[in-house]
Amino acid sequence: MALALIIRPASEDDAEPVSRVIVAALRETNARDYAPDIIARVQQSFSPSAMLQFFRKRQVFVAVVGNRVVGTASLDGAVVRSVFVDPAFQGRHVGRRLMSRIEDAARANGVTVLTVPSSVTAEPFYSRLGFQAVRNSFHGDERTVIMERPLR
Repeated sequence: MALALIIRPASEDDAEPVSRVIVAALRETNARDYAPDIIARVQQSFSPSAMLQFFRKRQVFVAVVGNRVVGTASLDGAVVRSVFVDPAFQGRHVGRRLMSRIEDAARANGVTVLTVPSSVTAEPFYSRLGFQAVRNSFHGDERTVIMERPLR
């Protein structure tokens, strides 16, 4: 059965649920690939107040099932940021649908190449979408994979 999923722009009311989704994904999914101190440090960047700042600076989208926010993704110029899906909804094409919306927004903005600083955890997901790793970036012991994909 197909998931009754709506992708829409984020509103200020979404700050707390988006923060919850991101923190849950970090703690449950990304924790398989990153040490607890890295997860704790990263999740500090995704408080509800930080989300409100992102909403003002980026094009932020949310995936909603019923009244529940189950995923988020944002576009910052030509850079994909903060793609997270509630662990209970991972593997159900929520991330893929969010990325499709991000790509549409990027094309509408004239972007020809999308870049994503991917966690090690998400690298296979982005690879399946046609992104290719171009380099690694390190913030202390936290490795991020910089990936790119031309838009057609």
